[in-house]
Amino acid sequence: MPAEPHLSPMPKDWQRALAVVAHPDDLEYGAAAAVAEWTAAGREVSYLLVTRGEAGIDGLAPSECAQVRETEQRAGAALVGVHTVEFLDGHQDGTIQAGTALRRDLAAAIRRHRPELLITLNHHDTWAGGHWNTPDHRVVGRAVLDAAGDAGNRWIFPELADTRGLAPWNGVRWVAVAGSPYPTHAAEVGPGIDRAVASLAAHGAYIRGLRGPDQDPHTYARTFVEQMLRTGGERYRGHPATLFQVFPR
Repeated sequence: MPAEPHLSPMPKDWQRALAVVAHPDDLEYGAAAAVAEWTAAGREVSYLLVTRGEAGIDGLAPSECAQVRETEQRAGAALVGVHTVEFLDGHQDGTIQAGTALRRDLAAAIRRHRPELLITLNHHDTWAGGHWNTPDHRVVGRAVLDAAGDAGNRWIFPELADTRGLAPWNGVRWVAVAGSPYPTHAAEVGPGIDRAVASLAAHGAYIRGLRGPDQDPHTYARTFVEQMLRTGGERYRGHPATLFQVFPR
């Protein structure tokens, strides 16, 4: 497949990023290789999960599943240099509701973390190839794009400043959407590949729940991550790459 000349390199003139997704493992399937490269270069990346993925493993009750998946997410994040991992309360896996409650929670997080770069997962109706996207991904991705503006407007959710001391933050310069079928930018990766594989493999209970009890998480993670990055590189400059759709602000 020939390189796509319209793909640009990801911006590098930033120091803090906040990645916001619906479930544990969402970043490991999309952006972790780039995150590993960024943290190794001294940039600060934090994770915010809207749910604990409690509906993600058929054989586990939601309360138990939430504990397992939170533990796996923290372990996977640490493997790519992310040590701040937060989880929202009040939003249920599988039925995340679009609306002002979610936007308020995300705007509050953006004001607390004060990132220059926001990262999220595909908010479009479909994935590349036409497969239908899940409601949670669509809702959270769109809410992140909206909350980037909400965080900077003192008259939207004024209670965040008035009662919680969270001053408006207008410093978000880009929102980068991993897994989008319409990529605009690419982050080349190298040493971060092995760390990204390990990060996805850390979700062992989820992978076995998804693929079967005999599935080796590391083998599965290696196959998935390397294929994704190879495909990204073919569309860019021939080197492994994570692709993003970037919305400047």
